[in-house]
Amino acid sequence: MRRVIILGSTGSIGVQALDVIAANRDTFQVVGLAAGTNRDLVERQAREFGVDHVALGADEADQLVRTVGADVVLNGITGSVGLGCTLATLETGTTLALANKESLIVGGDLVTALAKPGQIVPVDSEHSAIAQALRSGTASEVRRLVLTASGGPFRGRSRESLRDVTPAEALAHPTWDMGLVVTTNSSTLVNKGLEVIEAHLLFAVPYERIDVTVHPQSIVHSMVEFVDGSTIAQCSPPDMRLPISLGLDWPNRVAGVGVPLDWTMASQWTFEPLDTEAFPAVDFAKRVGIAGGTFPAVFNAANEQAVAAFHGGSIGYLDILDVIERVVDLHEPFGGDLSLESVLDAESWARGAAEDVIADR
Repeated sequence: MRRVIILGSTGSIGVQALDVIAANRDTFQVVGLAAGTNRDLVERQAREFGVDHVALGADEADQLVRTVGADVVLNGITGSVGLGCTLATLETGTTLALANKESLIVGGDLVTALAKPGQIVPVDSEHSAIAQALRSGTASEVRRLVLTASGGPFRGRSRESLRDVTPAEALAHPTWDMGLVVTTNSSTLVNKGLEVIEAHLLFAVPYERIDVTVHPQSIVHSMVEFVDGSTIAQCSPPDMRLPISLGLDWPNRVAGVGVPLDWTMASQWTFEPLDTEAFPAVDFAKRVGIAGGTFPAVFNAANEQAVAAFHGGSIGYLDILDVIERVVDLHEPFGGDLSLESVLDAESWARGAAEDVIADR
């Protein structure tokens, strides 16, 4: 029986995780739940799963992780506010099923230095796919990682044609049902840029050996190319329950959690090169990742402010990346080892700088 704490239990990842657990009560036991502000829903979840320990807000969630014994903590919190809980989980030695990519990205070496080998299990579908494919060879046999991207709602459009995109259009993702920030990030491909940084930190593969290809069907979730020329791909219909279940019980597979592909039906899978002129966010994110230090935290915080401003009507769609680039350019390199304080200070500065850039537009 795996004892599970779910952080962000009322969000998309948390709700789907509870679906997995509800169907597999002989495998998993929920011992703690944490949510942001949705007290009514988290209390209903606690009653349904017989959970005594419930937290509201990041500070209470951090304390929950430190005081409630668990085999695995699923961090499904949205945004870099989840960093404290990621660090707390690693410090306790508990397995971290990581859906909160921002905490790894902004924490960088601070997170990876705390993690024991195998302690972080990725829940993002792309990184779960890579983790599965990597079991086919040794680290020295890996030539490159290939992350797939659906291309979002604006695949095939020129950069100029995106100038008048509305918030509603940016939220119309063709494959995944996600929250406001992540869905918008997927349309700008900022999300894919963040995932490139995440892949580098998770798998210690240099940025020059991490590629992105556009795969609109979202069946191939990512691939690993090996030195002998073979490529191992993980394929399944788009359903987050599969990578969530692997995160909860890695490396074991949970039977029946997903619907397999129907190989009796004709289908086509296509792959296209990423249009870096229309969607420059991935290349820019790589440069931010290479810069390291507090630059990824600045990138992430500036993006969150810019996305909020876009949905609030203060800036246009193309201004999102322009604001991010301007704030990153203004950031002074951080000297010394990363700490939680330095990351939080960099984020606070970036949010203020982003607001100033937005006000000037």
